[in-house]
Amino acid sequence: MSTAETTSDVLAGAERVDILGVNYLHLKTRDDGDLYVTRHGETLLDNIRPESWFERGWFRQHRERLKGTSTIYRIQTKRVRGRSADIVVKWSRMGQDVPLETKVLEDFLSAEFNTPFEEFALVEQLRKGDFGPRDTLILTHRPLGIYVPPQRWQLWQTGRSRDKVNRKVRSHPGVEIDILRQYIVIYEWIKGTDAAETFEEMGLPDDELEQLTYRVDAEIHAKGFQVADMKPAHIIVRKNLDGQLVRHHGKISYALVDFELLQRTPEHEERIREAKRSEYLRRQKDRLRESVEPLPSNLTSVNILGVDYIFGRVESTNGRLWIVGRDAKLFDYFQPERWRATNQVRMSDSHHVYYTLTKDNIHLVWKTSRVGEIPKPIKLDYQGRRMIKAGYNSPFEEFALALELGRQGFPVTYPRAIYMTGTRTSGPDLPQDMRAFMRLAHLKTPEGEPILRPERDYIKIWGYWNGTDEMLASGSGEVYQGINALQAYERGLLTEDDLRRLTLRAIERLTELGYDYVNLSKHHFLLTLDSNKNLVLDAQGEPEFRLCNFEMLRRISDREEG
Repeated sequence: MSTAETTSDVLAGAERVDILGVNYLHLKTRDDGDLYVTRHGETLLDNIRPESWFERGWFRQHRERLKGTSTIYRIQTKRVRGRSADIVVKWSRMGQDVPLETKVLEDFLSAEFNTPFEEFALVEQLRKGDFGPRDTLILTHRPLGIYVPPQRWQLWQTGRSRDKVNRKVRSHPGVEIDILRQYIVIYEWIKGTDAAETFEEMGLPDDELEQLTYRVDAEIHAKGFQVADMKPAHIIVRKNLDGQLVRHHGKISYALVDFELLQRTPEHEERIREAKRSEYLRRQKDRLRESVEPLPSNLTSVNILGVDYIFGRVESTNGRLWIVGRDAKLFDYFQPERWRATNQVRMSDSHHVYYTLTKDNIHLVWKTSRVGEIPKPIKLDYQGRRMIKAGYNSPFEEFALALELGRQGFPVTYPRAIYMTGTRTSGPDLPQDMRAFMRLAHLKTPEGEPILRPERDYIKIWGYWNGTDEMLASGSGEVYQGINALQAYERGLLTEDDLRRLTLRAIERLTELGYDYVNLSKHHFLLTLDSNKNLVLDAQGEPEFRLCNFEMLRRISDREEG
């Protein structure tokens, strides 16, 4: 930092971002690069800015190449405001082939280098030590920041595989990775020397070094992590004033470095999934309450047709995403990579309706919107003409009606999110029924685009009915299963008379509330099965039901006459 440059100058335009659970201060560097600073690095911000260590003359004169197959250096930064710092800088090898020994490859066939943001997230979790025995603490050098120089290279120059990088991006939606830019991770230098070098210098036996390596590996595993290439060079030990190794309770004290192949154990990964599911259920219960957490800069709170959403761009697909409610923490749960790359169960023979269990262990149902299509009734009778005249609702209208009905005490399934694809519609033609687009033409995104675009596909994401949000969040009571009325009839749980009464009850109740469903079908009702596969009944002894389709629901006051 020059003497004329103030901290305010450096932080001008900086923003707080949360990436994979790590809070960063993101700022543009003087060379138009990007610097992501962790909470550890903020106290050394002046020193880890690239002009304090990466200027060509300084870097060449003060760097010390460290052992290993990667490009890694120890460097003393320039003195800024009376202080310099010893740091370790390492060029990320994400997307490159892993040069491991055959034995390790056999044990970790899927091992891939972490992205810088994955690496820092895993290191912070390891340092925090919430998983595993409380009396075991793994010490590491502190992650300070990630520097992304502005230069863009040809893909062949980076040594990266596009497939490998794309897999990483898909596994962590919302994390921006530029495959053509270099990423340099910055750690604080930790005092000591690696165990292999130290044991050789002290003349200690190889079996003692091997025992230390096994012990470290076991302790890391107990804390829920594993390293595909654990070796003594990654273990840092120190000597005391007597020239002996520092010990704690008789055991050699150590710290770890090098985390580009750190990963969670399967047991820990499953625990993380369950924790994310629990957080999701808790947040869904309160999604419509006023949020006290600040919005990230990439997300915006909007209201469409009386429904609160969190809106944002889907960087991986250039799509757009609206999630119901006011809780921005729910946004990443609905990134398309979390639910489109999982096993799908088709739930309708006539339309694209799928059930899936997401990567976060969340049960969802997603449906492609038919907005813009002209309904194709089986018969062109009075009912068929009503369908054509009504047309399909837009996703935003469906969600508004569902939430409106729910507030009035009519049971409905939960609307969760609307996803607009980033590419043009896969259909051969533009929509033939433009009425919904005209109705919503005045509504824009925060970017100034129409929320409903005829050249895009829309996907509606609904909660899979297995209980109320409150019940699921508390973890108490039974977990239910939804079944539509036709399926219940086919399984012998309902008679034809039951079906008829159920439909009449629904129509009467909707009419009382001021709604008309143009083409109410047996597929549009969900009944509830308890853990014994029996229908759940209401206080009158009738099967409980809830509406799960809103494509042709209308307010009577809005219904076209004629």
